[in-house]
Amino acid sequence: MVTIALTGTLVVLLVFGYFLVRRVEAGILDAKRSASVAEATTSLARLQQQLRSTDLRTASLYERLNQLADDAARQSGQYHVIIQGPVSGLVSEGISVESVPPELQAQVTRGEGMWTQPTTILYSDPDRPGDPGIVVGSTLWAPGENRGFPIYFIFPETDEAATLALVQRVVITFGGLIMLAMGIATFLSTREIARPIRRASITASRLADGHLDERMRVRGTDDLARLATSMNGMAATLQGQITELENLSSLQQQFVSDVSHELRTPLTTVRMAADMLIDSRDDSDPDMVRATELLHDELDRFESLLSDLLEISRFDAGAAVLALDLCDVADLVTDEVNAAQPLAEKLQTPVVVSTDGPATAEVDPRRIRRIIRNLVSNALEHGESSPVEVTVALDDQAVAVTVRDHGIGFEPWQAEKVFARFWRADPSRVRSVGGTGLGLAISLEDAHLHHGWLEAWGRPGGGAQFRLTLPRRPNHPLTGSPLPAVPADDRPQITGSRP
Repeated sequence: MVTIALTGTLVVLLVFGYFLVRRVEAGILDAKRSASVAEATTSLARLQQQLRSTDLRTASLYERLNQLADDAARQSGQYHVIIQGPVSGLVSEGISVESVPPELQAQVTRGEGMWTQPTTILYSDPDRPGDPGIVVGSTLWAPGENRGFPIYFIFPETDEAATLALVQRVVITFGGLIMLAMGIATFLSTREIARPIRRASITASRLADGHLDERMRVRGTDDLARLATSMNGMAATLQGQITELENLSSLQQQFVSDVSHELRTPLTTVRMAADMLIDSRDDSDPDMVRATELLHDELDRFESLLSDLLEISRFDAGAAVLALDLCDVADLVTDEVNAAQPLAEKLQTPVVVSTDGPATAEVDPRRIRRIIRNLVSNALEHGESSPVEVTVALDDQAVAVTVRDHGIGFEPWQAEKVFARFWRADPSRVRSVGGTGLGLAISLEDAHLHHGWLEAWGRPGGGAQFRLTLPRRPNHPLTGSPLPAVPADDRPQITGSRP
């Protein structure tokens, strides 16, 4: 706004100042021209009378013309006179002949009348600078001769030039003052207008940062006041909705935690009853054997679900803590892969582990085992009997584990959703491995608890890869990973989940 106002003001001042100076200049020069013509007319009449009264029998015409020119200039003091003599061209005193423009000389020579033209007065003294002036030319007629002598009256315009310079300085000075005043006024007014908008921006930023009790001050009844009222209403509504959602989330978390705890007691009783049924089952009754086996398997699944729900409730409550120990992550990976061998043999899926030796880091071994267990079982579940590759690598800052399968994969946009609770890429797909739907969500929380990364990559029909990156020392920020997030055999979009 300041730039636009100053630019507009500058354009107006330039146009106005230009026309003002030109009008003043035209007025001064027109007045000077009229006065010069009047003065030249009077002087020409007087010189003509003096020349007619001269007895040329006793005086030389050339000398008389020279005398008349000097006397006229000396008596006036306001102009110089140049008369074109009969012998040696222009006759003057102290004035260079070049002061009369050739165009004016041609006009005076061609006919009678009085002619004017601007010029620069040049003096005989080369050290004296030229002055602006105006030349009035006419013809002086000699007595007894049918011929005239061109005469030129040169009027200096030094006073007029000084006046024009003063006018220009005044216009420039006042233009600068107007520009300064307009700039200050525009700056103050726009700042006053922008202040509520700036407060609105600050308030919106604080609301976005979670300060839901932030409000704008309402002043007046203009548009900005209505904006402040609308923002305050929006903030109040948003605060109410967020508070309601937080309360609902807290109730849901508390409900899950309470139900999970309360179900452990009846689950223990049912487990004891199931164990008694299994111990006393009659192998001769196939239906009884099948029923007790199904009961035992479903109880295992139900107990695993309760354990996962309790673990999720601890993460939600912020009660999860690490039990750090210096461990070889490669050994943890090897142990979990060996534990998954029965499942791999059942699904006819080979699992290949690649390590470069020990990969020590300060981690919680129980949680890291759980992450590896979930990733490997997930790869076996969706690997479509294709080989599963587990790779361990480390550098000075971090240790990384990747689990790669070549199964059904998933869309790139689903890379974040695979860590959501109870989310399934294909709900119609029948699981061959029992699971609670919380394994990857818990694994992500375990990785974040270590200040690490757990990222997913996949493409339909091209399999998937999960990369776990952990700092080798606690609370050490990660800047990179020893292993790529995209497998070497394919590099489409990279997506993932980081804290």
